[in-house]
Amino acid sequence: MSMPFYVSPEQLMKDRADYARKGIARGRAVVVLAYDGGIAFVAENPSRALHKISEIYDRIAFAAVGKYNEFENLRVAGVRYADLRGYSYDRSDVTARGLANAYAQTLGTIFTQESKPYEVEIVVAQIGETADQDQIYRLMYDGSVADERGFVAMGGGAERITTGLKQGWRPGLDLGAVLRLAVGQLGDDGDAGRELSADQLEVAVLDRHRQRRTFRRVSGGLLEALLSTDDPTHDVPPDDEGPVEPGSPPTAEAPET
Repeated sequence: MSMPFYVSPEQLMKDRADYARKGIARGRAVVVLAYDGGIAFVAENPSRALHKISEIYDRIAFAAVGKYNEFENLRVAGVRYADLRGYSYDRSDVTARGLANAYAQTLGTIFTQESKPYEVEIVVAQIGETADQDQIYRLMYDGSVADERGFVAMGGGAERITTGLKQGWRPGLDLGAVLRLAVGQLGDDGDAGRELSADQLEVAVLDRHRQRRTFRRVSGGLLEALLSTDDPTHDVPPDDEGPVEPGSPPTAEAPET
C-alpha cells in the first residue's frame, strides 16, 4: 500500500498565502483616503458595469481587489448581513466593525478549510459624525484585519503606492487634493508614469454632509474638474446635481479586475 503524500501544516499555509498574494497582485490597485468632508475611494477601473467600489449600508462602503466573482460574493453577503441586522435591531446597529468581523470569520474559514483561498483583499469603511470617528478596516485573504488611519492602498503595487501616500497625504485635505494624489500614485509605475483620465477611473465618496445615504459616485464632468483644478472649493455637489449609487448589483462577471 502506497504512503499518503504528506505536507506540513506550515508549508500548506505558506503555499496558500503565496497563491492568494500572487492573485491579488495581478489586480489593479484601489486607494481609500480620508479627506476633510469624508472618505474617498479611487480605483483604476475602465469598466462601467463591474464595480470594485460599492455601497453596503447608509454610512458604510466596500472596496476590493482580486477575483471579481469572489469579492462580489462577499459584497452581496455584506449587504444581506447589514439589511438583516438593521431590520432586526436598528439601523445604527449596523457598523463597519461588525461587518469586518463577519468578513474576517468568512475569509479565515475559507483560507483554512477550502481547497483554495479567496484571491481578494477588501476594505470596509464607515463615515462618522467627525473625522475622528471614521473607520477604515482592511481585510486580507486569510481573514486578518487591520484598523487603518488616513489612507490605505491594496492590489498591484500597493507598497509603492503606500509610500507615495505617506509623503503626500495629511489630515484636512480637500476632495480634489486627495483625488489628484491618489490618481498620481495609481499612474506611477516607477520607470514611466501614466496619466489616468476620468474615464479610466472608478471614484466614489462617503460624504459626511449627507444625512442618511452618504455614498455617492463621482464621475463625468465633476470628476474631471476635481482632477484638473487646484481650487479647494470644489466638492461633491448637492443631491440633485450628482450621480447617486443606484444600489443594484452588476449583472456581468469577469474573472479578475
